[in-house]
Amino acid sequence: MKARVKWVDGMAFVGESGSGHAIVMDGAPEYGGRNLGIRPMEMLLIGLGGCTAFDVVQILRRGREQVTDCIVEVEAERAETDPKVFTKIHVIYRVKGRNLAPAKVERAISLSKEKYCSASIMLGAVAEITHEWSVVDEAEEVAS
Repeated sequence: MKARVKWVDGMAFVGESGSGHAIVMDGAPEYGGRNLGIRPMEMLLIGLGGCTAFDVVQILRRGREQVTDCIVEVEAERAETDPKVFTKIHVIYRVKGRNLAPAKVERAISLSKEKYCSASIMLGAVAEITHEWSVVDEAEEVAS
């Protein structure tokens, strides 16, 4: 796996992935940025959310669960002083589908957290990570 980051101007950078995708990163105005792109630390949280969402959906599909949506929200607190590492991260899963078994959703989240999500496991070495989740049944939602 490779990545390349190139400085553009001010505090703006373009990150390019080895798979050929690019994203603009920029700093906050108080640090010389122009707010043109995502902050690098925000990218870490998005990476964590994407990694665990990928795992959960894949595990549930393999278990023949009828998943139709998965939203992962990630909230974090950082240290007050440099290096301003994440100290607490809270991950909120909202999984939607037809007749989803809550126990299977909980198991998929646990497997992601403990075994498969590299981002979660790496960030968990420096931050306390907590989770909560909910299941929305599409059949019940339509009937309401």
